Amino acid sequence: GGGGGVKKKRRGRNWHLDQEIRGERAAIRASGIRRSFDMLELLFTVLWFAGLVYGQNETEPIILEGKCLVVCDSNPTSDPTGTALGISVRSGSAKVAFSVIRSTNHEPSEMSNRTMIIYFDNILVNIGSNFDSERSTFIAPRKGIYSFNFHVVKVYNRQTIQVSLMLNGWPLISAFAGDQDVTREAASNGVLTQMEKGDRAYLKLERGNLMGGWKYSTFSGFLVFPL
Repeated sequence: GGGGGVKKKRRGRNWHLDQEIRGERAAIRASGIRRSFDMLELLFTVLWFAGLVYGQNETEPIILEGKCLVVCDSNPTSDPTGTALGISVRSGSAKVAFSVIRSTNHEPSEMSNRTMIIYFDNILVNIGSNFDSERSTFIAPRKGIYSFNFHVVKVYNRQTIQVSLMLNGWPLISAFAGDQDVTREAASNGVLTQMEKGDRAYLKLERGNLMGGWKYSTFSGFLVFPL
């Protein structure tokens, strides 16, 4: 009878030990499953985020500080018409340019009642219509960096001339032509300058005269980029 009791106790302990082992194995399996689910969840999150970024890089609009709307494109030059939003915004803001020439000669007395503003009678380009042909003056449509250049020719004139690019009535740059040994000479110069909306730029003959003729003189400018 005593031996049977010992065997029963041993079987009871073995049974409890077996249950503990099974429980530990189940816990390990459950832990492994949870880790697997966690890894899958992390993987799906990464894939979803990567897809979101890819979508934004290719097609989706992004608002930057509430100031501009840009469409990111890995190959923006693939649209030759420039209809992509990111391109049209930039190109639309830069459509300011003019180029004028003088096709005939005239006397200095015709220069705006002695103001000596140099007038041009032939407009080649006036994108944005910001060059006032009556006053021979460019009026800035917006704040930005502008480029100007001029080429004023004097013919059969031994007198030195000085031509200045005027900004709101003040000389910005000047050029001279005074070689007495040539029949044709030009006063040429160019500059980049910042202008505010409504600022005015024009050419002025500050010294000398153009009585010998000044056909083929030119004056050009354009908006480099807005500010």
